[in-house]
Amino acid sequence: MEEDEDCPELVPITDIAPSDEPEAKIPVTIITGYLGAGKTTLLNYILTEQHNKRIAVIINEFGEGSAVEKSLAISQAGELYEEWLELRNGCLCCSVKDNGLKAIENLMQKKGKFDYILLETTGLADPGSVASMFWVDAELGSDIYLDGIVTVIDAKYAIQHLTEEKTEGLINEAARQVALADVIIINKVDLVSEQELEAVIVAARSINGVVKILKTQRSRVDLTEILDLHAFDSTFGESLQNKFITDATHPHLDKSIVTVTFEVAGSVNEEKLNLFIQDLLWEKNVKDGKGNAMDIIRLKGLVSVKDKAHQMILQGVHELYDLEETPVSWEDSTERINRMVFIGRNLDKDILKELFLEVVTS
Repeated sequence: MEEDEDCPELVPITDIAPSDEPEAKIPVTIITGYLGAGKTTLLNYILTEQHNKRIAVIINEFGEGSAVEKSLAISQAGELYEEWLELRNGCLCCSVKDNGLKAIENLMQKKGKFDYILLETTGLADPGSVASMFWVDAELGSDIYLDGIVTVIDAKYAIQHLTEEKTEGLINEAARQVALADVIIINKVDLVSEQELEAVIVAARSINGVVKILKTQRSRVDLTEILDLHAFDSTFGESLQNKFITDATHPHLDKSIVTVTFEVAGSVNEEKLNLFIQDLLWEKNVKDGKGNAMDIIRLKGLVSVKDKAHQMILQGVHELYDLEETPVSWEDSTERINRMVFIGRNLDKDILKELFLEVVTS
């Protein structure tokens, strides 16, 4: 049982001398997953194993209630007392009630003690909302950057969670977490057969056709597989270019969320591209063949903008999006190709591609 695992050993935090050297931004990885999937077990593993990494872990109090979490939820007069604790393996840990922003702000006062932040969301949380906060908080953004979203799913109950119907056409939380993921960890694979595991993989890819999938037991993974993903910055362009798939169509378990990808040659008019994205994300004016508004959960793209020598990365989560220039020059490519990935609901590939072609300059 997860509750039987040993609590991490604690040591006092000591102050460190300030340095005049400019400090690099700290990456933040969001760990999400449905209740019971194994998020806290993953964080417990990170907090107790020797991996030579200085990771600050923020555990949400409303998680799965492991021994680690209970040991950190120090109650004073019935209220949770937030305190950063240093562990023997060099990690820092904190348990919080809210979305973790306050904990991160307090953590930044301990710069130099860590070089990575892992933030756990609650099992019913929308990781997109948490991710968006790192984009809109300019002050916080000067110290940290969003590295990626890792979703843990339970091999035994994943399909049940992903197909759970919600009222009024709402997307269920498990499916949304898969749609937003940069990496999916399928946990507890020892509890299912090969055929059942393959069904889970197909189900995940039917929602998110471009995600990286890891399979494991007891949430034990190689940390290099989930850290330093650079899924939201300019260096992601090379990954998107190398791993891009032209057809992400899979058998659909949940017809409401799909992945659409396409490639279009040429360069786009930046102003028209912004209008297209705003119509899609903000105004919800882009509709499928049945008249339903297309609902974008995650958007990724490698774009060639007219009169710009470097490749541009387009990233979007819900209504927020960003267009950022990469260090990669188009001179290194034989042809300027726009590569687009849309993950969401009511998506029509033909309509999206036709509208995108209208922003390509002649």
